[in-house]
Amino acid sequence: MKIDLIKVLGTILVAGIVSLAGCGEKPGEKAGTAVDNAAEKTTDAVKSAAEATKDATGKAVEKTGEAMGKAGSSVEKAGADMQK
Repeated sequence: MKIDLIKVLGTILVAGIVSLAGCGEKPGEKAGTAVDNAAEKTTDAVKSAAEATKDATGKAVEKTGEAMGKAGSSVEKAGADMQK
């Protein structure tokens, strides 16, 4: 997901710079602004994706811990039943 987003934003950035190259006054400043904006958007998207991944990982770890606790209880019960 991250790679696709970065490729898309990179393509948009290159297209923007190329289109600004033929514009009137100060194309360098316009291109620089476009680069700055694209970099900011990319950074925001990456941070957002990292936060979502962190949240999902935390939930998965929590669910795994709960499942391990249940499995441990079942094993203890089975062991107790076998001793009877």
